[in-house]
Amino acid sequence: MQTERRTSISEEELVDVYRRCIGPLYSYTSRRIGGERQLAEDIVQEAFLRGLSCWHREGLPRSPLAWLKTVASNLLASHYRRVQPKRLEEIPWEPEATAWEPAGREEAALLGRGLSRLSESQAHLLEAFHFEGKRVRELAQEMGISERAVEGRLRRARAALRRALEKIFA
Repeated sequence: MQTERRTSISEEELVDVYRRCIGPLYSYTSRRIGGERQLAEDIVQEAFLRGLSCWHREGLPRSPLAWLKTVASNLLASHYRRVQPKRLEEIPWEPEATAWEPAGREEAALLGRGLSRLSESQAHLLEAFHFEGKRVRELAQEMGISERAVEGRLRRARAALRRALEKIFA
């Protein structure tokens, strides 16, 4: 799917995009790194810098926040590849729990590395359910499928995440 872009962008538009996107982007990033403020700020700053560079050349994307989240996600995945997390057995995480948030940088690194090895749809589903607190019914409506199908996809995504985490330490 191609994104419609306008090729000209004013400084006022950039300021408006920044004001609309900074909070949601920081929240998105912070949840994925265990609340480590400095790292979240660095990732958000780098995402915006890349956005400014790209948008001046190619124009503003139709959904700047989605574009920024994609960049932030890629930056986080790159960061997590460089960080050596704790052993899987040391992390108190139960994948069947409905809500879990990493307690620190090492746990966030482990989770980030695992999520980066999943398909985009599986990672998005786990993030929406566990980090954003969306319920099965809400996800089913968004995805246009039954609640039972969402539950099955969650189960398979959790199993895939567990396998990905186990491979990290194999």
